[in-house]
Amino acid sequence: MEIVSTVFMIIGGLFYLLGGLGILRMPDTFDRIQAGTKATTLGAFSLLIGITFAHPDWWLKILLIIIFIVLANPIGSSVLAKAAYLSFEKPSNLVTDELEDVFGGDTND
Repeated sequence: MEIVSTVFMIIGGLFYLLGGLGILRMPDTFDRIQAGTKATTLGAFSLLIGITFAHPDWWLKILLIIIFIVLANPIGSSVLAKAAYLSFEKPSNLVTDELEDVFGGDTND
């Protein structure tokens, strides 16, 4: 079980590393939000599964943490994306702005 735990923890660490690299390398705010959110979610899941294999008696606590992450990460990234949309210049490669009607036209005052 210790080997399985270590493998999951290494995979989780690699996801965190790739998420940090994605945040540094992505061209705009929205891509950075996606890279950070997806990678940290998968990294946290892998780390928590690794901890579950290392300490099987903690499975209920870890399950509750995973449920919280499943609920909190999408909400947090959506709030960040909305704030970025309302606050910053739109990406130059934006073809159609589907949110323009929702937020009332030009939001850069």
